[in-house]
Amino acid sequence: MPMLKGKTVIITGASRGIGQAIALRYAAAKANIVILSKDSPTNIKETANEIVAAGGQVLALNIDVSDYNALRQAAAQTVVQFGGVDILVNNTSATCLTDILHTTPEQFDLVLATSARAAFFLSQACQPHLQKASNPHIINISPPLSIDPFWFKNHLAFSIGKYAMSMCTLGMAEQFKQDKIAVNSLWPKTTIATQTIKDHFLPKVHASSRWPSIMADAAYELSLRNFQQYSGLFLLDEDFLREIGRTIFSQYAVDPTSTLMQSFFLPVEDLRNRVPQDLFVLNQPK
Repeated sequence: MPMLKGKTVIITGASRGIGQAIALRYAAAKANIVILSKDSPTNIKETANEIVAAGGQVLALNIDVSDYNALRQAAAQTVVQFGGVDILVNNTSATCLTDILHTTPEQFDLVLATSARAAFFLSQACQPHLQKASNPHIINISPPLSIDPFWFKNHLAFSIGKYAMSMCTLGMAEQFKQDKIAVNSLWPKTTIATQTIKDHFLPKVHASSRWPSIMADAAYELSLRNFQQYSGLFLLDEDFLREIGRTIFSQYAVDPTSTLMQSFFLPVEDLRNRVPQDLFVLNQPK
């Protein structure tokens, strides 16, 4: 199985949370990491330093992923710096947990711009370079497609953004098949202990989550799979890792004594473990 030393990975939103964990996992494999993030210079610099300490090379670009020209320039800078692109991880999306009546145009536009639009146009910009790679992958951090009304009722704009990224997976996997580029969606089976969970949910949800490292391990392993055998798939982190032989997951739990909380956008397995609206810290206006 090919390893990733010297391969180049572009990751949006890589200065924190899931994106940061994925960046550090690839860095440990001696890959070249390109951070695309609109974050504080301090956070970006700290992540860049961690990537170097973990064994990777880094190009850190503080850009707005909703800016079409900035995305194209970032792809070009990556090729100048590292000679090509092997893996693209479309990770960014703004969180918007308001319902239809309380979502502003600015919130709606931001959600779409940072999720589906960013994934669409960055993939477009990277395609000419990815098709030259030996085993190219695009990984969209987005859920399996579903029409369960539960996931549309209370935060429609956010749901549109995430599912639109999943539709990008569906379309890109089919079109890029001729270019021998694998395109897949990867999504957590449980809630992940990110700042978003801390900001928007009660502490019990954070305690019932897993660390972002499970998504990082899954993304890394996915990009090792042959592009001809793994494309057009909607994968859950735990299920995929089990498929390739992983059996122990206790190291990912924030609190091993807590019952894991099922992630957003997934079919009901156990109603008690699906994130209910009353666990939101920020209640919607009445």
